[in-house]
Amino acid sequence: MNIDWTGLGEVFAVSLVLGAGVVTLFSAGLAVADRGHRVVPAVSFVACAALIAYGIYLVAVH
Repeated sequence: MNIDWTGLGEVFAVSLVLGAGVVTLFSAGLAVADRGHRVVPAVSFVACAALIAYGIYLVAVH
């Protein structure tokens, strides 16, 4: 059995960065929503939903 450690490390790094990025994007949308803005949080939440949907698509297809 041969493990591709470089590929495993890449998957770990990308998942860590994107996971933290989605959480940051969502919390930024919540912070801006508290100030009374509507467009920026909507774009933020739609971007989060799109990233999550794309991840689910990748898992389902591959």
